[in-house]
Amino acid sequence: MPARTVRFKQVDVFTAVPFKGNPLAVVFDADDLDDAQMQAIAHWTNLSETTFLVKPTDPAADYRVRIFTTQQELPFAGHPTLGTAHALLESGYQPKLSGKLFQQCGAGLVELNAQQGGAWAFAAPPARVTALPTDLYAALAQALRSDAVDFSAPPCAIDNGVPWLVVRLKTAADCLAIEPDAAALTRVVKAAGMLGVALYGPHEADGPATFEVRCLMTNGNLGFDEDPVTGSANAAVAGLLSAQQRRPGLSYTARQGTVLGRAGQVFVRYDDAAGKTWIGGSAVTIVDGTFTLP
Repeated sequence: MPARTVRFKQVDVFTAVPFKGNPLAVVFDADDLDDAQMQAIAHWTNLSETTFLVKPTDPAADYRVRIFTTQQELPFAGHPTLGTAHALLESGYQPKLSGKLFQQCGAGLVELNAQQGGAWAFAAPPARVTALPTDLYAALAQALRSDAVDFSAPPCAIDNGVPWLVVRLKTAADCLAIEPDAAALTRVVKAAGMLGVALYGPHEADGPATFEVRCLMTNGNLGFDEDPVTGSANAAVAGLLSAQQRRPGLSYTARQGTVLGRAGQVFVRYDDAAGKTWIGGSAVTIVDGTFTLP
């Protein structure tokens, strides 16, 4: 079979400034790629996620996306949702409904809305919430090497397609200061049945955002990789804030990636009338081209 080229873009998500967000590879016209080829491409890009645009099977959907990490397929993830929408629209796609997109993925239909300034936001998928057993509190604090965990907001396992253990720190500075015991934290996260831990802490009123967020993901070797900016984790934090009646208002902002030299900006808006939580941000294209398949 002769080699062929495939269109792709590499975009930076949750930022309008190149190299300050979370990168994503988006592969177009991927219907004739099989699972093994998609996984091989995702492994090669070596990004946290690579997405593949395929024809939708749901007539309500504008498009269908498959989301792969370097090791596995995910039913949903946040920055791939916004990044894929950005790449598709930039390529000239016209939504079925002006200002709206409906993405079909493993988690079902995800609605996206246009925001001011060219940004988009997705409606967070429903999540399962499970409180962390209290007998793991001491192990969690020890693993984080911190006495600043705010247990008045009980840590919870939140699964909205990507499973996160959400933990509140007393301040944003406490969040930024975390240097965990990787092996010990891996044990706690696995005991909770989660992929990683999403840490957040409030900034002062005049700070750069309402919350500082950090996401540490288990890498399978008693270690952690830190994700630059994470849509699913911010959705998990937003949902838990609502469930625990700790929302700072009907909208707020989050900063993520600070310790990695990034400057991710996430905005959250609660639409109580519609029962939706919107997670939004900008995206910018870094690479636009093709690559060759054997």
